Amino acid sequence: MKTIAIIGASLAGLRSAQALRQQGFDGRIVIVGDEVHLPYDRPPLSKDFLLGKVEAVPLADQEDLDALSAEWRLGVRATGLLSSREISLSDDSTVEADGIVIATGGLPRTIPGTHVLRTLDDAIKLREAFGTAQHIGVIGAGFIGAEIASSARALGKDVTVVEALPAPLTRVLGAEMGAACGHLHGDHGSTLITGINVDSVNVDGGINLADGRVVDADVVVAGIGTRPATDWLTGGPVDVGNGVLCDAGGVTNLRNVVAVGDVANCAGHRAEHWTSATEQAQVATRNLLAGETVATHTNGGYVWSDQYGVRIQFIGRATNDVRVEDGSIEDRKFVATYRDGDDPDAVVGIVAMSNARLFTRLRRNLK
Repeated sequence: MKTIAIIGASLAGLRSAQALRQQGFDGRIVIVGDEVHLPYDRPPLSKDFLLGKVEAVPLADQEDLDALSAEWRLGVRATGLLSSREISLSDDSTVEADGIVIATGGLPRTIPGTHVLRTLDDAIKLREAFGTAQHIGVIGAGFIGAEIASSARALGKDVTVVEALPAPLTRVLGAEMGAACGHLHGDHGSTLITGINVDSVNVDGGINLADGRVVDADVVVAGIGTRPATDWLTGGPVDVGNGVLCDAGGVTNLRNVVAVGDVANCAGHRAEHWTSATEQAQVATRNLLAGETVATHTNGGYVWSDQYGVRIQFIGRATNDVRVEDGSIEDRKFVATYRDGDDPDAVVGIVAMSNARLFTRLRRNLK
């Protein structure tokens, strides 16, 4: 291969470029990104950035970027995959490449009248909005919603979080551990409303709930998940379906096209995790250079979240058989394991709250 195009200039795209160089590719690398910014770290946006403690945190310093010898096309969107070797861009130009890495990530699901937080520009707008607001409404009590609520409370705002499910994070952690995370909101003065849908958001603030109640809010933020950024691939030669369809090695139905990060649906699973994007990039680029699947990636499902001064860590998968191994939920410091229904002694998942040391030790034995 002489030219490889990476579509997406965030974490997965940058790590793919770095992996290509580490694996000996010395050809041309073109990196296309719809944001004007060089790659930055997204996790701080909902925490220290909103609090004004940090500005954008680069994912690589200038020396590391120079070492890539990459051609950056920033502020330009990919608009179509014209063939297995040609990409059309929003500035009416095209990029031709022997190999393509699709790393376009996800797009936030939106509700009219709300802010979202996905990009640096989103975070800048939200931080400005927080400056003059006193009542903050957050729709969705997942990781991103809870982190935004936590930051708003740290800024002295009145916070109400609305979650449609009976408890936060039940799809990730299960009902019991999700409820444990939900207690953090009340512990720190936020109001958590669960088991109710949002009907609409008022133009001048406020959340209308399905049962007729109205939540007072000067600023409303929606943290209701993302969808894979695959619209530009519609009608093209790459198969899509809840992401870019690929095998466990990130290889699509075209051998010279691979997918990594939030957009990649690898062997029926799409992982929206920071660690997965990094790990997938190593494997997918290896397969791209080999021209076939010579390595696969097993998603460990590791995710962490900092909420109200508490670090939550999770890896593996949640089951109905969950056991607290150390500490107590009431103290907000514990480690719990999830067991396999067919083999109760087999640990298939671990969740911890403010107990990183034991979490790290137990995860070594995860099945």
